[in-house]
This record gives sequence, structure tokens and C-alpha cells, in this order.
Amino acid sequence: MSTRGEQAMQALSKFGELAWFALPVENNPTYGCPQMPYMGWRYTSPREGVAELIEDAVRALPTQVDWALDRTRKNWVLVPTRPLCDAQGLANPAFSDVVHSINTRDQEFCLKALTDFKLIIQRLQQVPIPEDKNG
Repeated sequence: MSTRGEQAMQALSKFGELAWFALPVENNPTYGCPQMPYMGWRYTSPREGVAELIEDAVRALPTQVDWALDRTRKNWVLVPTRPLCDAQGLANPAFSDVVHSINTRDQEFCLKALTDFKLIIQRLQQVPIPEDKNG
């Protein structure tokens, strides 16, 4: 896994045990151009308030594109809002086509999102974890 992927996993692991994690490669293997970043993961048992903590951390950053934490399905996905809006959600089969279109036709957006993504991972690594009230 890439260093970027390792850093993202490490940042997310602070909030709970990861059952699953995925992150697309930074550059398209066929065309070599940068791709829009997003990451998906699932916690074995998510702690209460973790999603809000992640959302607040991302929202507080001066990002170049808007980001959303989608929790409508089993896995959580942190993704720029543009493909979510264009495809009307992750569940739409058109989502992957929208992502592919952005990756091949809007390099400026991809580069801005990559810069944001690095900031987001750095911020998540710095977020203090609230103590578990039950423990």
C-alpha cells in the first residue's frame, strides 16, 4: 500500500479498529494522470460520535473542494461532494462513471482534491480522541 494509504489508515485507526479500508491509486495506471482521491472504510464497531468528529475535522479545514462523509451504506466514504451530487449518491451505478469522467477530464479538480486530501489526513492524525465514557 502507498505511503498515502498507510497514513490514511493510521489516521482512521485512531478512531477505532478498521475492518476494511480502500483508497484508489493516486495516478491512473493507464493514463498516468492524477486521480480524484476518496477513501472508504468500515470500523468493526464504530464508537459513538466518531463520524461527527471526522466530519467536524474536515469541515474546519480550508479545502479547495467540498467534501462529505457518506454513511448511507455499510462502508463510510470520504469523498468530494461533486461526484456524489453528479451521480445523486454512491448507490447510483453512475457513480463510478462520474468519477472516471472527472479523473480523465478535469485534472485541475483532481489536483485540488489531492492537495485537500493530504491536508485532511494530516488533520485527522492530529485530532485528539475523546476518552471513552464507558471505559
